[in-house]
Amino acid sequence: MGAGRPAERHTVASAAAYRISPGDTVRLAVLRPPDDQYGASVFFEVWDPGGAQPPNSHAGSVETFFFVAGSGVAYCDGLATPVAAGDLLVLPARSVHRIVNTGPGRLYAVTTMTPDGGFAALVTAGTPVELDADDLAVAVGGGRPPGG
Repeated sequence: MGAGRPAERHTVASAAAYRISPGDTVRLAVLRPPDDQYGASVFFEVWDPGGAQPPNSHAGSVETFFFVAGSGVAYCDGLATPVAAGDLLVLPARSVHRIVNTGPGRLYAVTTMTPDGGFAALVTAGTPVELDADDLAVAVGGGRPPGG
């Protein structure tokens, strides 16, 4: 039983997207921010070709990525792991990590931060950006941009 709380439905098309810093090459659309019932956050994340976030760490949060399109390399505490569509990557709390898009197109993932630890607030304090038609096609079309 859900203790009287209804199911939630969130769509990428209605999610606000941001770059944490203006020059970033990664966009994050907030699918589900944390609240008092569910302390995790969920994002649709898009790396531009050649894009990467700077090395970062989350003291008390586990970050997971389910890759839906593209390919890249994840670095975690100095070790490199290739990632591609269909892979689930789990980055432990306190690890120093980053993901680099090494493929020819964009890299896409559904990302969770558990617990959020202020990450959604960091994202939404960034620069608002749009998801384009290719991004939305990947989100709703099974991981393939138009013509892909």
